[in-house]
Amino acid sequence: MKPLKLEGTITALVTPFKNNYEVDFDALDRVVELQLKSGINGIVVLGSTGEAATLSEKEKLDVILAVQKKVNGKIPVIVGVGSNNTKATIENAKNAAKYNFDAVLIVCPFYNKPTQEGLFQHFNAISEAVDIPQIIYNVPGRTGTNISAETQIRIASECKNVIATKEASGNLEQMMQIIKYSPKDFTLLCGDDALAVPCICAGGRGIISVLSNYAPKMFTQCINFALNGQYKEAMKIHYELFEFMKVNFIESNPIPVKAFMSELGLIQNVLRMPLLPISDKNKKLIQELVNNNKIN
Repeated sequence: MKPLKLEGTITALVTPFKNNYEVDFDALDRVVELQLKSGINGIVVLGSTGEAATLSEKEKLDVILAVQKKVNGKIPVIVGVGSNNTKATIENAKNAAKYNFDAVLIVCPFYNKPTQEGLFQHFNAISEAVDIPQIIYNVPGRTGTNISAETQIRIASECKNVIATKEASGNLEQMMQIIKYSPKDFTLLCGDDALAVPCICAGGRGIISVLSNYAPKMFTQCINFALNGQYKEAMKIHYELFEFMKVNFIESNPIPVKAFMSELGLIQNVLRMPLLPISDKNKKLIQELVNNNKIN
């Protein structure tokens, strides 16, 4: 496994669609270009924000290869490969390794509701089968199951290819437990924009972010300040962006973030069913935020 250091601001990239619901590769190119110009530290493709659940296998491959080509090795590109099927996840991870991606993001298996032992065995099987850096993705609000701190520490300690966790439980105490008791070279990345600075103060090393899709420069500055111990400067930007962080989840992600990006002229406001564009009431709130605040 090639060494990989993950820290800072990593964008959980949206997948832009055209009005006919096909992937908009021109818009994808523009969004990635914005990320690169803004000093972002990495990109996650095919995550929750990328609507991976509604993409065909061909579309997934086309999207990740388009992003990889555009990035051209400048920053790490991480591919979401998780499913509720261990065998299928292994095959997805092998495919990412075949195309020389930097790492894979593996979501907690959803729907099946495995035990904590089952979760450990899932991640252990993938680690044993595929020689690529792997990141746990714990998001109980979507999967229905929390990967406990104890289980994540065990995975970090015993699964040689698992190098980090994206912790989106919203539980700072759980994050601190993982930070304290996991191996020193294991990285905790926050999965909630609003908790990123507090998480870094507790020893986290960065964020896998929704907000940075449309405010990459500002949020990267915020996170860099926090990582450098400049907490006063970090909190200033944090609170400038705080209302955006809240509104990003006023409806299911990525409904609001796509609405923000549409208002900013980055993409069209198109999602695939069962997700629908944001409600008129919340769209007005987003328009007011964009009109009354300077973001980049």
